[in-house]
Amino acid sequence: MTTPATAHHPEPGRTAGLSRLTAFARSPEARPALLGFLGACLISLGGLGAGSTRLHDPLLESLHLSWLRFGHGLVVSSILLWGGVALMLFAWLFLGRRVIDRSATEYTMVATTGFWLAPLLLSAPVFSRDTYSYLAQGALLRDGFDPYVVGPVENVNSLLDNVSPIWTTTTAPYGPAFILIAKFVTLIVGEDVVAGTMLLRLCMLPGLILLIWAAPRVARTLGANGAVALWICVLNPLVIIHLMGGVHNEMLMVGLMMAAIALTLGDRPAWGVSLIALAVAVKATAGIALPFMVWMWMHRMRARRPMGHVRAFALATAASAAIFVAVFAVVSLLAGVGLGWLTALAGSVKIINWLTVPTAVANLVNAVGGLLLPVNFYAVLEVTRIVGIGIIAVALPLLWWRFRHDDREAMTGIALAMLVVVLFVPAALPWYYTWPLAILSALAQSRPAIAVIAGFSTWIMVIFKPDGSHGMYSWIHVLLATACAVGAWWWLARGRATEPAGSATPV
Repeated sequence: MTTPATAHHPEPGRTAGLSRLTAFARSPEARPALLGFLGACLISLGGLGAGSTRLHDPLLESLHLSWLRFGHGLVVSSILLWGGVALMLFAWLFLGRRVIDRSATEYTMVATTGFWLAPLLLSAPVFSRDTYSYLAQGALLRDGFDPYVVGPVENVNSLLDNVSPIWTTTTAPYGPAFILIAKFVTLIVGEDVVAGTMLLRLCMLPGLILLIWAAPRVARTLGANGAVALWICVLNPLVIIHLMGGVHNEMLMVGLMMAAIALTLGDRPAWGVSLIALAVAVKATAGIALPFMVWMWMHRMRARRPMGHVRAFALATAASAAIFVAVFAVVSLLAGVGLGWLTALAGSVKIINWLTVPTAVANLVNAVGGLLLPVNFYAVLEVTRIVGIGIIAVALPLLWWRFRHDDREAMTGIALAMLVVVLFVPAALPWYYTWPLAILSALAQSRPAIAVIAGFSTWIMVIFKPDGSHGMYSWIHVLLATACAVGAWWWLARGRATEPAGSATPV
């Protein structure tokens, strides 16, 4: 039997791809990629001491590097880490100038992502300790507990040592798909936190790959620029450093959500709804997109054959509901859990920072009103949070009805709905803003919009500390973050106006 000649065809393709990457690395186009790579290396080194490190780290002790976590060693680690963040931010903004003049290509964005991500795959968690909670929740399911009924504290093991105290008694607020992934990780690594962190981060990679695949497709469908979309929602430091460096399940959720939208816009709405069900099975927030995707499916039904609005809407709704329930039921059955995770979504009330309007208002009332009258901060906070939930409850159906006429309107509705949720929920964290940014990447591509996104992303990036805490109660830290944000905005907003978004053909 002879071997078909086609068996050797993939090799030239791989060689061509490697040659193209090598040529890119040697070209002036790669300067932001190489600068960001250096920054990522510094973040990985600094993260050993100044990141979201374990309370007891035998690995560092065995390498005689435990000094990096204390005293002068911690100062050195912090300088390295913040220096790396600064380099990555500068590289991102430098690349942003080329995004604005439309000289950057999609290949440049994808290759740059690889350069920036590679060192972070080996880093300790940075800017968040959530990965330790993920592992502990996965161990609950592994050991026969229901993570939607009990918190990690009920399953005594060494993983508990690194879980933030406020989360040890909190039930899991994540969907069955993610809990199943966390169980899979702990089945393989046991209580090995280092191996668990690395494997969990690798489990986030499919989300990033889906986002890289979907974002430019959605942008092109709406007449926008694919490279700009990748710059906004993939190369953004909130994604590279927070989602991947910090190991957050938002990476899976956002990637699945954008892939679902891309498939729906590409006339495969059934597959789109299937993926949005998987995204919700990771984190409930993705469900915000589903009602707007029903409009997209309805438009496609009416484009294929004549039918009234009511009939098309009824068919699209029924099909979406049936597919969603079927997929979600299968995932829940595989995980062996029910819907108890929905009751744990309120666990975020334990977080108090200035990133949401209700909490910011309560803090301002406490700070200003407290100068004149006694103020019970927590009583005020409870009221402002109830008002915030009310605003969300009213705004979401109004946005769904208002933005229904075409695909661009539906995308705009998803973006605005997610912004409303992030701004008015009881508490938010930096990586929450990656939800609306992914949608806005196809909509907000003018120079002013890009400059605002750069400024805001820089502020969020700088205001939080590498150990997962924040500096919003330190005026010096707030002023520093604000100065960096203004600088980022000015860097991209200055100069002559550029051609309209989408006028250049993405490469």
